[in-house]
Amino acid sequence: MRRGFFLYPYIRWTFGPYGRKCVSTFTDFSHINVRGGDGGAGCMSFRREAYVPKGGPDGGDGGDGGSIYCRADAQLSSLIDYRYKHHFRAERGTHGQGARKHGKDGEDLYLDVPLGTVIRELDPKTMEALYEIADLTQPGEMVCVAPGGLGGRGNIHFVTSVRRAPAFAEKGEPAIEHWIELEMKLMADAALVGLPSVGKSSIIARISAARPKIADYPFTTLVPNLGVARTPDGRSFVVADVPGLIEGASEGRGLGHEFLRHIERTALILHVIDLTGGFEGRDAVEDYETINNELKAYAFELSERPQIVVANKCDMPGTEEALKAIEARAAADGHPFFAVSAVTGEGLDELVLACADMVSDLRSAIEPTVPVDSINEAWERLRTKHDTSISIVREDKHAWRVSGGQIERMVVQTDWENDEAVAYFQYRLGRMGIDDRLAKIGCADGDEVRILGYAFNFEGARDEEHASADDLGENGG
Repeated sequence: MRRGFFLYPYIRWTFGPYGRKCVSTFTDFSHINVRGGDGGAGCMSFRREAYVPKGGPDGGDGGDGGSIYCRADAQLSSLIDYRYKHHFRAERGTHGQGARKHGKDGEDLYLDVPLGTVIRELDPKTMEALYEIADLTQPGEMVCVAPGGLGGRGNIHFVTSVRRAPAFAEKGEPAIEHWIELEMKLMADAALVGLPSVGKSSIIARISAARPKIADYPFTTLVPNLGVARTPDGRSFVVADVPGLIEGASEGRGLGHEFLRHIERTALILHVIDLTGGFEGRDAVEDYETINNELKAYAFELSERPQIVVANKCDMPGTEEALKAIEARAAADGHPFFAVSAVTGEGLDELVLACADMVSDLRSAIEPTVPVDSINEAWERLRTKHDTSISIVREDKHAWRVSGGQIERMVVQTDWENDEAVAYFQYRLGRMGIDDRLAKIGCADGDEVRILGYAFNFEGARDEEHASADDLGENGG
């Protein structure tokens, strides 16, 4: 499968100023590549001044790299910003210097996305989703999708009672680079669903200020439209006009998956039926069953969602029998029923009031919203859990592979040309419990332990009580 930027936009033509034809794009799905800034390297330096013999270490720390955050913005309605640009990089931290001069931290980068955006980690080879990173549903909610690397510590942090002049410092931590998936799902209180050309766009145009394109041919609506419906007593709710569904939509026919995803977050479904049967003379009850079967096949919980059946075009002659049949079927299923006309406005006021009542009840049943800061902290804990997880697998009879984001960055940070730095890395492995875990799963003395492109000989779990004072480099770090 070809790697790269994947995007599925819906394109519609509109007429701009002076009658010129222009293109308007709605984007609700994209893949982007993100990388935080690398951490700056710590400095290995010693104080050198006149009249100060044998000055101690004074190497400064490197600056932390900038991180990339996805942030929910209520003013956005599409992922169009990520249609043409798909690589994002945060600023790196600068290196530390002598005289305890610390490097500057890199600037964080914020990527604004619409409310209802789901973010997933992608497999770099197959570009398939691995797991969900976050689901941003509140304004200001954000999650770190590419943390910046920590700056390396200068040699002032590795002074002990025995090691008075540490001649090493840490390299900057490399940042994480990976592909993520952004998927936007509309957040509305109610969604108008039904077959093409049943009058969904006409209804939303009558009950709200939305002005979707309306024409007498199927699939006039190619992108979801949002509108705010208001009642005389001041109540309001958000309604979505979802493009028409066809039989097989749950299997992807007619862009079914792209349209059905926008119904997942709605609390109430307004199922619109064309009483005239359209140009094909369809049966109203069969149309009703077709849409319900597709909702159930796509996601079973959609079939159990509160639903109002809306029989449109009741002003047309010859629709009396269809009206009675679909009303009886809706009653059998326990769904409220309304006969309306988007052309004359008949029955729409009653429909809006009933929707407002149901939306109000559904809202009150929802638990109070958790503060955004608490949600952001929860996303950060989840990200840290994934980053600090460590996997150990057996590759050969006497070879083991240790992998994990945190430990792999520790390897890259280590100066392998410096014996003191290598000894400190071994000490850190022991503190993390890697030696104990290897021993428990059967790693024997002399077996090869592989991390990234490096290989080490296993010497058995270490007894920290007998660790030499020279190994304890945590003082001041």
